[in-house]
Amino acid sequence: MAGNMKKKTARIEENKDTRPYAVAKYIRISPYKVRTVLALIRGKSVAEAKAILENSINGGAEPTKKVLMSAVANAEHNKGMDRDDLYVAECFANGGTMLKRMQPVSKGRGHAILKRTSHITVILDVKKAEGEL
Repeated sequence: MAGNMKKKTARIEENKDTRPYAVAKYIRISPYKVRTVLALIRGKSVAEAKAILENSINGGAEPTKKVLMSAVANAEHNKGMDRDDLYVAECFANGGTMLKRMQPVSKGRGHAILKRTSHITVILDVKKAEGEL
């Protein structure tokens, strides 16, 4: 049985994604609002994505920019990659835990208010040269 576990561990390790990434968890903004910003930068180079986020007035732009720059720093420091060759391969925002609050209304009732949080993930990759497949 231990042999199967070792094989499984080796298989998981070889299929592991080696691209640089960064994750920001429990950001106090709705994932719906963050996804509109992420759609703007998906597939863009790092410099272009940073410029888009700096000039965006959307509330999700600032935390997204922080995650992007963290992913770039991870690529440079941990993987030895060049910043100019990187682009945003994947980016997504998943819903985090919700802060549950109550809004009092008439007749002693209360309506639930869900204050949503987001987990923002940015995955970078190296641009392929024109001649490569």
